[in-house]
Amino acid sequence: MDQLITFTSNHTILVLSIIIVSFMLLNNLFGEKLRGYTSISPVESTQMINREDALVLDVREMNEYSEGHILDSVHIPLTNLKNRLSEIDKHKPKKIIVACRSGHRSSHACASLRKNGFEQVYNLRGGVMAWQNANLPLIKK
Repeated sequence: MDQLITFTSNHTILVLSIIIVSFMLLNNLFGEKLRGYTSISPVESTQMINREDALVLDVREMNEYSEGHILDSVHIPLTNLKNRLSEIDKHKPKKIIVACRSGHRSSHACASLRKNGFEQVYNLRGGVMAWQNANLPLIKK
């Protein structure tokens, strides 16, 4: 025990770095589960859309959305989501797949939806970029 205390006091930065990296790793592995949503791949998303009539919620900005979006997706930018939740209230019983450009903004939207009573929320892992990389179609209107 004395050696551990001596090591810690002599290598404070190293010990703090290990603690921070460990926390970040655990958050990455278990954070979604604790926040109440799951990330799914584009292939899993298409299966959920086709077989279970899941709703796709696109939280990108208008200019990103107009460059191409998933067919029949509902567009509500993340910055407006709290004010426009009533637009998707009727979809609370459905599975909701949230998409953004890369998956980061959609994770915030997933957490917000869960806080507002949406039970079946999924984050599109990798966002629309992963959707395109999987050679899945985007609609431009």
